[in-house]
Amino acid sequence: MTTDVSHGLKRAAGHPWFHHMSRVGLVARGLLYLLIGWLALQVAFGGGGKEADRTGALETVADKPGGLVLIAVMAVGFAALVLWQVAEALLGRPVPDGDKATKRLGSAGRAVIYAVAFAGTLAFLFGHHGSSSDKQSKTYTARLMEAPGGRWLVLAVAVGFAVYGAIMLGKAFRHKFMKELKSWEMGETARRVVKPLAIVGYTARGLVVLAAGAFFAYSAITFQPDKAQGLDGTLREFADTPAGPWGLVAIAFGVITFGLYSFCEARYRKVDASN
Repeated sequence: MTTDVSHGLKRAAGHPWFHHMSRVGLVARGLLYLLIGWLALQVAFGGGGKEADRTGALETVADKPGGLVLIAVMAVGFAALVLWQVAEALLGRPVPDGDKATKRLGSAGRAVIYAVAFAGTLAFLFGHHGSSSDKQSKTYTARLMEAPGGRWLVLAVAVGFAVYGAIMLGKAFRHKFMKELKSWEMGETARRVVKPLAIVGYTARGLVVLAAGAFFAYSAITFQPDKAQGLDGTLREFADTPAGPWGLVAIAFGVITFGLYSFCEARYRKVDASN
């Protein structure tokens, strides 16, 4: 029985349509990062009216003709990303040592992240726009701190962010992302484009995640839930660095770059978890 289920899962994960939908999901992720980066740029130059997070990005899309159709496609794409990462968690990843528990655990973690993105996008599509990422972070942090041992739970979340951010930076500086790509299909020009996009994109993403983790840690240590920051608040804090608004500009361009790299992944990423 277990063997039959395993074989059935492998056949499903190896189906071309499964691969196509996974790539649609990567395009959806890329679009989301492009929009968030664009909103962050507007904040940096004093013209930001919407939050630089998923809600703000979806509101930007919804304001355009055909926006709801595009949001529906994005929701389908995020659902496909969830299924893809679940398949990798169960079957292993198509990379060296992809059967290791740490690799499978990483896929499971990404499945949760994409599930949150899918749920938020689907809710937005049906009119439930929800609150900003900052308000959600502060609300959930306050609720956690009210629970027994809640301070340590928030601190554990902060550690999780720190580890994930470090992984992103490691990918950038050690070029680990190349193991996830079909490098044999990439010509010299493609390599010259893809590698810099990945390095810059993963660096920016890693720094943002590390910063968010730092705010959660500070919130736990000081018993101040309102110090926790969502994506929008974390991005805005880069404008308060010694670099001023240009610090936020640099990070915003990095976020946009990761969006562009996601489009490259849609073309070259290994998505067959059945191998």
